[in-house]
Amino acid sequence: MFNLILVATGGALGAVLRYLLSNISKTLFVSSIYGTISVNIIGSFLIGYFITSDFGNNLSENFIKFFLIIGLLGSFTTFSAFSYEVLDLINSKKYASSFSYIFISIFICIISAYLGTLLNKF
Repeated sequence: MFNLILVATGGALGAVLRYLLSNISKTLFVSSIYGTISVNIIGSFLIGYFITSDFGNNLSENFIKFFLIIGLLGSFTTFSAFSYEVLDLINSKKYASSFSYIFISIFICIISAYLGTLLNKF
């Protein structure tokens, strides 16, 4: 039951942070795509970092797994917004933009997660 509370509170915080970053991005750029890319890259990096971190010595493993990774970062990153935005680009016949967005989102997020894991090796 406690793990459920950790996921729920982390998820609420992650959703609020995503909302705030997306709104900031919308004021800086015309498209919401940049906000989604930003949260997914940042979230992927942090997930990679926390998965391999030594925070277990200071924080409980359940807190890291359920609150930070599944709750906060799971809610902060967003595949549903990514999917919607790709379909919106395709429906607008912006094929090059949609494929660029797919490529950047998938590969840069995976690279970001890997870089997060590398950070803990130093």
